[in-house]
Amino acid sequence: MTARRYLVTGGSGFIGSALVRRLLSDGHTVRVLDNNSRGALRRLSGVEQDVEFLNADIRDAAAVRRAAQGIDSIVHLAYVNGTELFYSQPEFVLDVAVRGMLSVLDACREESVGELLLASSSEVYQTPPHVPTAEDVPLSVPDVLNPRYSYGGGKIACELMAINYGRTGFDRVMIVRPHNVYGPDMGWEHVLPQFILRAHDAIAAHPTGDVPFPIQGDGTQRRAFTHIDDFTDALLHVLHSGEHLEIYHAGNPDEMSIRDVVGEVFGHLGRTPTIIAGPAPAGATPRRCPDITKLSLLGFKPSISLRDGLPDMVDWYLSNLNLRPAMTAHQA
Repeated sequence: MTARRYLVTGGSGFIGSALVRRLLSDGHTVRVLDNNSRGALRRLSGVEQDVEFLNADIRDAAAVRRAAQGIDSIVHLAYVNGTELFYSQPEFVLDVAVRGMLSVLDACREESVGELLLASSSEVYQTPPHVPTAEDVPLSVPDVLNPRYSYGGGKIACELMAINYGRTGFDRVMIVRPHNVYGPDMGWEHVLPQFILRAHDAIAAHPTGDVPFPIQGDGTQRRAFTHIDDFTDALLHVLHSGEHLEIYHAGNPDEMSIRDVVGEVFGHLGRTPTIIAGPAPAGATPRRCPDITKLSLLGFKPSISLRDGLPDMVDWYLSNLNLRPAMTAHQA
C-alpha cells in the first residue's frame, strides 16, 4: 500500500493503539485523536515520537476538523466500550456515539477527506437469526428500556450515518464489525479480563482443591474470540481492498463455550474451576459467531486461536494488577 496519512480516532485505546503501531510499521504517517478518558498513552509507548497526538474529545467538532486537516483517511474507533458502562452510563455511551460520528463526518466533508473506515460492532444485530452470521442480518434494539442496548443502538446509528452520508462526497466509506477482540491491556470491563481477575481472586481464596467460580448463565453460551493481531490484520485488508459502502464482519469463526473459556483461563493458572451457574443478564445472546466470507475474499485469514492467544493476556493482567480499578456491582 502506498504511504498515506491516517487519522485514528480513539488511537490510544486497545484497538486503536494496535492499529497505530501497524500503520507506522507499514510506513504510513499517523495522527491520533483521543482524550485518554478510556485510552492510555502507555499503549503508544515506544512509538509516541512517531505519532502526532491531539488530546481532544471526539464530540468537539472543531477539534476533529483540525485533526482531519491534511489527512487521506480516517479510521473512526473512538467510542465508549465495556459492558459495565452500557448499564451504568447509557446516556454517555449514546452521546459519544452520535455526536462523535457527526463530528467525524462533518470533518471529512469540510476537509475533503474522501475515505472513512468505521469500526462498528457485532452488538448491532444482538441475537442473530442464523449463526455464523453474515453482514446482511437485520439490525435490532430488542428493548429500548434496557440500558445495555445503548451500545448497540449507538453503533446502529453510526452505521446509518456512515452509509447515508457516505453516498455523496466520499471515495470510500467502509464499516467493519469486530467480534470479541481480545488481548493484553484491553481494558477492565470486558468478559475475559473479568474472568482473569476473578480467577486470580478465587484461587487466592481457595489455595487447594477445585476453585468455585460463579458465572452469569449456565456457561453454554458460545462466542468467537478474535486476537488483536488478527483484528488489526483484518482492518488493514479492508483499508487496502475494501469496497465503497460495504460492511465486513471481522473475527475468528472458531467458537468456544463460556465454560470452556473459563477452563482455559484456569488451566493456564494451573487450577481446576467448579463452575457455579447463575442467572443470565437481560439481553444476553446464546451464540454469536461471524461469517467472514466477505473479508476472506479480500485475503484475510485469522491465525491465532483463543487457546494460543489467551496465555499472554492472562500473564499481562496478573503482572499489572497495580492498574486494576475498583470492582463495581456489575463486575462482581
